[in-house]
Amino acid sequence: MAAAIDGARTLAQMDELSRQVWQGHGSGALGDAEAQALAERLHGRRSAIREGIRPVGIPAGRASLFPPRRAAVSPDRSASRDRRRLLACSGPMPPALASRFTTGQLAVLRVVGDEVAGKGVCGLCIDAIAARAGVCRRLAQAAIRLAEGDGLLTIQERRHQGRKSDPNLLRIISREWQAWMRRGRRLPVEGGGCKSMHPTDKGVLNTGKTEPTASLKKLPERQGRSHARALRAAARVAEPVRAMR
Repeated sequence: MAAAIDGARTLAQMDELSRQVWQGHGSGALGDAEAQALAERLHGRRSAIREGIRPVGIPAGRASLFPPRRAAVSPDRSASRDRRRLLACSGPMPPALASRFTTGQLAVLRVVGDEVAGKGVCGLCIDAIAARAGVCRRLAQAAIRLAEGDGLLTIQERRHQGRKSDPNLLRIISREWQAWMRRGRRLPVEGGGCKSMHPTDKGVLNTGKTEPTASLKKLPERQGRSHARALRAAARVAEPVRAMR
């Protein structure tokens, strides 16, 4: 058994030998001291086999199959700083929640919130989020993890064995934050005042004619007083123009 352990070359063979050793110990063929000695020999041989295993395709002198990550450096630090401050001051979340984060972290969460508001989920890679927010990669990761720990968003990892993983999916679950984003997406009410008035037709001012112009012709045909009232209003607008001419 000791010779078989020393001659084993794979971990599968070591597992089979370990099973045989403990079966012999259970049947009484091996004593306690012999089984313990063989178990220690198995452990040492298994460690040596694992140290000799090298993944296929990894270049010599490199610990990973993928190329080393290059540190991202902003080409314009002042522009990144101004963009970071602008995003943080634009109100990305309610004040009660925003008080927990720094300026850089608020800029990161603003980028995440804009993606979620537009697409329902943020699928940007961490480098893209950091570049848009004007911060470094580490700060963007820390901001997202901090927001996850506070229960503001969830992180769905998309790992793939043997190849590059997809970017994580970020979803906002905070009701206060969601309500804040919905309020920010509301469009302003056009116009003002308490009455809605038709714009003055340029055809009347330019020609001075009293007949209905293009804007009045586009209105639906009305019977009786409503139609006559519209014609009189157009005539009153044209009279001062003719007087000035």
